[in-house]
Amino acid sequence: MLQFQTQGYNGYAVKYSPFFDSRIAVSASMNFGLVGNGRLYILNLTPNGIVAEQTYDTQDSLFDTAWSEAHENQVAVGCGDGSVKLFDISVPQFPVQSWQEHKREVFSVFWNLVAKDTFASSSWDGTIKIWSPHRPQSLTTLPTHSCTYSTAFSPHSPSILSSVSSDSHLRIFDLRTPTSAANHLVSSIPIHTPLPHVSQIQPVGSNRPPTAFQPSEALTHDWNKYRPNTIATAGVDRIIRTFDIRNYSAPLTLLQGHEYAIRKIAWSPHLPDVLLSASYDMSCRIWTDGSNGGVGRELGRMNAHTEFVTGVDWCLFGAEGWAASCSWDQRVLIWDAKSFMGGP
Repeated sequence: MLQFQTQGYNGYAVKYSPFFDSRIAVSASMNFGLVGNGRLYILNLTPNGIVAEQTYDTQDSLFDTAWSEAHENQVAVGCGDGSVKLFDISVPQFPVQSWQEHKREVFSVFWNLVAKDTFASSSWDGTIKIWSPHRPQSLTTLPTHSCTYSTAFSPHSPSILSSVSSDSHLRIFDLRTPTSAANHLVSSIPIHTPLPHVSQIQPVGSNRPPTAFQPSEALTHDWNKYRPNTIATAGVDRIIRTFDIRNYSAPLTLLQGHEYAIRKIAWSPHLPDVLLSASYDMSCRIWTDGSNGGVGRELGRMNAHTEFVTGVDWCLFGAEGWAASCSWDQRVLIWDAKSFMGGP
């Protein structure tokens, strides 16, 4: 396990480069993101450990990061002052572009994986915005009317994107629909609908009696890389749910075991049934949703962090299983998920 210290800055998001298996971007903030500056780290994995290739300081906290899918040196960040900034590694100190349209903290940025010439941001101000690196203003604004913690383009379509918000809804937008048609909104899925067989749903390894699900804030979600209609969501209630967006009357799978809120989830780019989660219980966990046979369950966990784990990401290259995580303990860890699949 490799580690890097983000001294004085608490990690919020970590992302592997889509071009290099040895390059990682980390967004971090002073004072746990409550007040103070932010810092973007560009890290390189070398034979001598992890080294900082470049750092950029910002006047407000950084909450998320996304590598450009078109330019190997560019990375976008979401800031606490409502701005979205684009940095180029070949340009020291300052961003090459900055947009100031959101009214509150930008908690998510996500690059279009298919078209590659646009990216999205979502904010506590209840909006999602679509951007082009070459335009001074946003291309489109999508209202959610709720604090929106996570937005993501589908890896299977350049026109479909999604979000989860504090109102406990998963929203699906299709940019091909007319703007007048509900601002491109095609589905609004209540994540915490009461389930018909609550008695069958219990936390992993727990004998506690089940309780009815109450709406709670959804903090993170991700599209499955192999199944175009499958999305996983998670948040404050500590449960990972998978949905088929064609028929969402009930979740496909519920994965339980985390003791505190789940801050980040990520489907594997190598295995269609495996995903990672990062939680405020200081653990990263590996799960199967059971779609390859069997039942959804925890496969293993990594407990090396000593504070809230806020970010996790898979390496796209090499042997399946390599992952990076960041935490409020001011550490970035690089680890092999496969080596933790022997159990809790």
